[in-house]
Amino acid sequence: MEIAVISDLHLGPGGAVDGFGHDDSEFVRFLAFLEANFERIVLLGDIWETLTGSLPGDPAAELLAARLAHPEIGRRFSGPPYTYIHGNHDLVAGAVLGVPDEFAIEADGVRLLFTHGHQGDTLIARRRWLSELGVWLGGWIRRLGLAPLYRLLSSADTWRTGSSEDSTRCAFQREWVDQATRRDVDIVVTGHTHIAARAEHGNLLYLNSGSCSDGKLSYLAIDTKRSNYSVHTGF
Repeated sequence: MEIAVISDLHLGPGGAVDGFGHDDSEFVRFLAFLEANFERIVLLGDIWETLTGSLPGDPAAELLAARLAHPEIGRRFSGPPYTYIHGNHDLVAGAVLGVPDEFAIEADGVRLLFTHGHQGDTLIARRRWLSELGVWLGGWIRRLGLAPLYRLLSSADTWRTGSSEDSTRCAFQREWVDQATRRDVDIVVTGHTHIAARAEHGNLLYLNSGSCSDGKLSYLAIDTKRSNYSVHTGF
């Protein structure tokens, strides 16, 4: 099976708090490329940004506003060949749209687990309210035009999660490799960190889809029949 994976688009309602950073028509061209070349496209969480409203506490309204701001992208995501898994920024999609928080499949004898990965983030697992407050404050920092401060805080959050491009030092990656080992899968695929990755851990393969927010482009190409697994930053 040929599967593409994208995550962390952070599609918002437009304006300063919309972290997507792409022209919608150009991104639709990218989606058309994926649709033409892959049997399934997995949307691996944080597709919509629902935590940066002017007032906190109404993610369902923010989800609706984001979908209205990006109608063609939302329309495509609602049908085949897309499989949508929610993350922590679009957690409300679980209740509103019935979206799961993980997806497991066996294809060509390969067992794969797809999850956004926020479940392995200690702060979100134990103090989700604090994490969401931080995201909301980050939205106001963007509204106020304090981009350097926002980048500094984003870097601090990357350090907090133990995320690293070096697979031997990435605590987040080790956590999901351990979970995948316990669940007896061959490949675990996450997003969340915005750091694209392909790393072998013995017989287990860890993949991270990176991010398609802030104007960046990253996707995973998975071909279970040919055992090809790669990270791409263009098309």
